[in-house]
Amino acid sequence: MTIAASDRVSISSFDGAMLRVVLLMDLHEGTEPQFLAAYDQLCDQVASVPGHISDQLCQSIENPSQWLITSEWQSAVPFLSWVNSEEHLEMVKPLSVCARSTRSFRYSVLRETGTVHVAPRRLGRLQTAPRASDGLVRSALTFTVKPGSEQDVADILADYASPQARVDAHTRLHRTSLFMHGNRVVRTIEVQGDLMTALQHVARQPEVRAVEEAINPYLEVERDLDDPESARMFFMRAALPTVHHVMADRPDEVGIRRMAVIHQVEPGQGMGAARALAEADEAEADRPGSLVAASTIFQRDNIVVRLLDVRGELEEPVSGRVMRLVTDRHASAVS
Repeated sequence: MTIAASDRVSISSFDGAMLRVVLLMDLHEGTEPQFLAAYDQLCDQVASVPGHISDQLCQSIENPSQWLITSEWQSAVPFLSWVNSEEHLEMVKPLSVCARSTRSFRYSVLRETGTVHVAPRRLGRLQTAPRASDGLVRSALTFTVKPGSEQDVADILADYASPQARVDAHTRLHRTSLFMHGNRVVRTIEVQGDLMTALQHVARQPEVRAVEEAINPYLEVERDLDDPESARMFFMRAALPTVHHVMADRPDEVGIRRMAVIHQVEPGQGMGAARALAEADEAEADRPGSLVAASTIFQRDNIVVRLLDVRGELEEPVSGRVMRLVTDRHASAVS
């Protein structure tokens, strides 16, 4: 069976299209000189990062505390390799302390007008066609807990009152899934609408805060949720970005089973492994009779996780190690 173009969804960081990154920042009053000095230093460091093309720094003409940093990259792959590194975390610390809030957006470049596209500095290529969407944004977090505490942590994370699914008129929690393998926890979240709005909504809920406080003693990396910088650094390191998603069709969710697989990857090989898995999943999505309805790949450093929605039992064993499902909650259960 050939999948209709309107039914097949493929969203990938591996399509080679040039990337535009937009960072919105609202600065604390009086920090502008410190911010500018930190930006100049960061520019010098980022200029040597492979795949980086250019930056722009802009200040709002309506609200001088609001700043915009844009950067161009040859493609998403070198940017993701850099932004998810410890090197990046150290680079942006001086900027972060100046900011009251930040928002980051990543876009591939589909069209250009004017003459800029013929400039010699242009090293990337344009996105070939618009991506189809199923209306969901996917994200994940991963962290480790102290060996021996795995069951205690699983019990805490599985037993809490879910927050309301409806965030606002445009944003809704769709589904959350929690997996464990050994002492590693992976939590995936699917949102209709704006991901950051949904995450901020969840973080404000008392039941969620109580769970986060309850697992604090078990974490291998300490955090203080009352300290904004401590919390920010923890969640930046815990972020497990989505690098690929493919859905063969739009199946009825009845009979669909969710599983996660963690892949053992050598240091420095995480992005390459994720790319290879993405190519395999694209081929699987085109295979008639495939039991895999959808696949999402998350990757950071040497951590690669595949979230699979399968129809029944897979005919062949899945490469990698299947993670234990702790809890899987659909929005209909928490509306």
